[in-house]
Amino acid sequence: MGIFTLPPKPPRADLDIESYLKSGAIETPVRRFRRTLAAEWFPQSGVMLTWPHEATDWAPMLEEVTETYIRMAYEIATREKLIIVHPRPEEVSSLLTHRLPLRATDNIIYIGLPTNDTWARDHAFLSVIGSGKVELMDFCFNAWGGKFEAELDNAINRGLFESGVLEGEYVPHLDFELEGGSVESDGMGTLLTTKACLLNENRLRGEHSDVGQALSEWLGVSDILWLEHGHIAGDDTDCHIDTLARLCPANTIAYVSCDDEKDEHYEDLKQMEKELESFKDAEGRDFQLAPLPLPDPIVEDGERLPATYANFLIMNRAILMPTYAQADNDEKACSIVQKIFPKYDVVPIDCRSLIKQHGSLHCATMQFPRGVIKACQKI
Repeated sequence: MGIFTLPPKPPRADLDIESYLKSGAIETPVRRFRRTLAAEWFPQSGVMLTWPHEATDWAPMLEEVTETYIRMAYEIATREKLIIVHPRPEEVSSLLTHRLPLRATDNIIYIGLPTNDTWARDHAFLSVIGSGKVELMDFCFNAWGGKFEAELDNAINRGLFESGVLEGEYVPHLDFELEGGSVESDGMGTLLTTKACLLNENRLRGEHSDVGQALSEWLGVSDILWLEHGHIAGDDTDCHIDTLARLCPANTIAYVSCDDEKDEHYEDLKQMEKELESFKDAEGRDFQLAPLPLPDPIVEDGERLPATYANFLIMNRAILMPTYAQADNDEKACSIVQKIFPKYDVVPIDCRSLIKQHGSLHCATMQFPRGVIKACQKI
């Protein structure tokens, strides 16, 4: 198949959250925790994928996108536990048993649940750590303001929890619409998001008129940084932050930059860059900014697709990096992310199939902190 690499080295698991988040060191003994939405680089127990099938919007290109999911499954399951959700999990199990090595398939947990679509980042639990059991926050998923059918995806978290595969406290907030791709946490009290998404009138808010106050309470953050600018053409999410700017260790923000004055994104992304330059973290420190290139336009049926290098997944010792068959841009983006994460493997994955349904790699995945995913279950 040509996708196999050397077995990864497992990460240390006995890490102190605050020292880990501040310095990136991996040799500090455990001392204390704070209650907060886990940073993506906090030690993980595994990652979740919601697998495509013929009843999703992927039907016309199911074979093509399945190959992308197989590649993601391999890169995840050779490093961490992998949960795969699908209405008929035995079919996916049979496929992957034939396509992946045993060291990957032994790390996969299959959960049978009905699904509308595949964007796990937005319908999966948000994990708040630091108060004993991990709080598994189940927010309403309404397909980005009711744009698509989402009733089945909105029920995945409850079904996943009832399956017994997760360890934690189930915390429902089903009257409040919040997608994982719309918020970024540094694990130290700072949340980065966009007004275009979180303050959009199409999002369900129940009785919670003060969105910032609600998020501060639920997610354990003291400082919310609101971007007013920035968008990616072709995006369905009303400007999810994970398409634009990502909080990273060492007080760094990786963000999409555009230097082509003729590009439709130029003015808006330059305004976003100025906002990022003015931001400080919860301790009053300036951020170090790491600009990522904007991919060259990828157009299908007259529509520009939402290709972005900001949509990478942080794992325990690897970064899964979306690429778009643009050699110079792909190499430059991977190189920049490698500098941000010098001790990680940066693993490129061709995501041209994913952007045809207006998402990318990070959108398709959701990580869980250590201690959440239980031992693998066979079917």
